[in-house]
Amino acid sequence: MAATGTVTARKAAWLDLDAVAAPSRAAVAGVRVAVACGIIGIWEALSASGLFFGDVVPSLAKIIPAMLGLLGQDVFWTNLQATAWETVAALAIGAVAGVACGITLGANEFLRKAYEPFLYYFSPTPRIILFPIMIMWFGIGIESKIALGALASFFPIALSTAAGMRGIERVLIRVGRSFRASGWQMATKIYLPAMRVPVLTGVRLGFGGGLITVLLAETKLSNKGLGYLVMQYYQRFDMATLYGLLIILFVLAGVSNALIGRWERAGR
Repeated sequence: MAATGTVTARKAAWLDLDAVAAPSRAAVAGVRVAVACGIIGIWEALSASGLFFGDVVPSLAKIIPAMLGLLGQDVFWTNLQATAWETVAALAIGAVAGVACGITLGANEFLRKAYEPFLYYFSPTPRIILFPIMIMWFGIGIESKIALGALASFFPIALSTAAGMRGIERVLIRVGRSFRASGWQMATKIYLPAMRVPVLTGVRLGFGGGLITVLLAETKLSNKGLGYLVMQYYQRFDMATLYGLLIILFVLAGVSNALIGRWERAGR
């Protein structure tokens, strides 16, 4: 019995997350640097191995100068502006629609049970298969990319907002109703402040989905944008510049996501 109690106590201590010491920033930074160095080492080894045809895997000695040269060209900044505008517009539309839908479903039990399952069913659907429909509805300009990106952003934001509504303390809702707050006042004064973190989590997910969808749409049918630029370098087989552009995209997406994440953590 004593041995069993000791084993149980050890398991309980192991499962107690609060008892686990938080890793130091230096340790976390060290792991990140090690991973980055490992990726670079593997890339350089593949580049020097001769396993790939031509410059399919160019060395960083070629990618970095090509990337720096790309940053000095007006064509990059023009196309970056187009993609940024499409992504921001798509995220704004998707966020407004998603928050409104999430609040509506979260505030009404009947609507939640009736319609929220549809969000879960259609959320995993790849948006790019709807691109031909968006082209027929909105044309081949930026409007179709924005519409497709907004659709991709909508689902995670709506689902996260609906989940956040269910986590609001009921006493806050009763206080708002006791003061006879209108629907708009309840949304702006009670709901949104109480579920800031879930909403921003949905925005982070919506931003990623919207950006990916916009870039994919630009590779299919467009004459501007970073997705269009990727296809141009691919067709020219300018692989060094192509990889440099992809690195820039990863950095921009990571920085944008980190900024939203910092805003999210500030609300905790």
